[in-house]
Amino acid sequence: MKTLFDETRINGIQLKNRLIRSATHEGLADKSGHLTDEVIKVYQDLAEGGVGLIITGVAYITEDSKYLHGMMGFYDDSFIPEYRKMTDIAHANDCPIIIQLAYAAKDGEMWTADAPSTEEIKAIVKPFGESALRAKRAGFDGVQIHAGHRYFLSQLLSPSKNGRQDEYGGSLENRTRLIVEIYDEIRRRAGEDFGVFIKLNSTDLDGDDEVFASCRYLCKQLADRGIDGIEISGGYGPFMPSRSFPYKESVLRDDAALIAKDVQVPVILVGLNRTPAVMEEILNTTDIEYFAISRPLIHQPDLPNLWREQARHHI
Repeated sequence: MKTLFDETRINGIQLKNRLIRSATHEGLADKSGHLTDEVIKVYQDLAEGGVGLIITGVAYITEDSKYLHGMMGFYDDSFIPEYRKMTDIAHANDCPIIIQLAYAAKDGEMWTADAPSTEEIKAIVKPFGESALRAKRAGFDGVQIHAGHRYFLSQLLSPSKNGRQDEYGGSLENRTRLIVEIYDEIRRRAGEDFGVFIKLNSTDLDGDDEVFASCRYLCKQLADRGIDGIEISGGYGPFMPSRSFPYKESVLRDDAALIAKDVQVPVILVGLNRTPAVMEEILNTTDIEYFAISRPLIHQPDLPNLWREQARHHI
């Protein structure tokens, strides 16, 4: 029987348990995206709290693409020393850490799927690769492409949101093309020994039934290319109403289970994961291997250590 506290490996990354801190925007970086002491403290608390893997809050990858107040930047090499401090703290606590990378805006204006030109879209591929190499030099164990929550990359996947007439619109192959190009560039720059993950919506919670089909298709494409992990999410940022699902917790389990059955790649379930017993039931009745949590760790970053102690006493 599998448990939440099994030790596992993902492309050489050693995880002491199956609990992952899902990317969470803290809003604590300075106006240029540089890290503050408050940011570092968040990650120290998480690492000391016993989580198996940390995915950082989202970071913007070109100087003109910031879209959230206090958002972390990662657009040039001046960031490497401060992020090295973050990764050193995590590793000192036996906790691997990956950084979430995103591109969703330019000059303060959020991009919709139809807004940028073909040339503007092509221009964001290279910065993803550069940031991945930068992450490797800063000591990160990998990167996660943020392609969920109805931001730009997520919108491209949906035929109801993507009305483009170029090579990035229309067919499933075209709508997934940019994300595949980004993945290939990251892998080319950072190498096969570096973790590459993605976060995707299986549902936008807006009645668009095509989103799951696009997600499923893309997951198969990326799995064939060698992606290391797929995090299945939904909705828009914190908007995850349990009333939209047949479950009160771990609400995206059915979507994630179908995708996990399709691909020979670790699938991470996020979305109201609350109870160890429920997560372990899913772990042992589906092919889902990992569980990401966020809000519980904001209030109680040492929750994984607490759950581990409770499991030991139960045994």
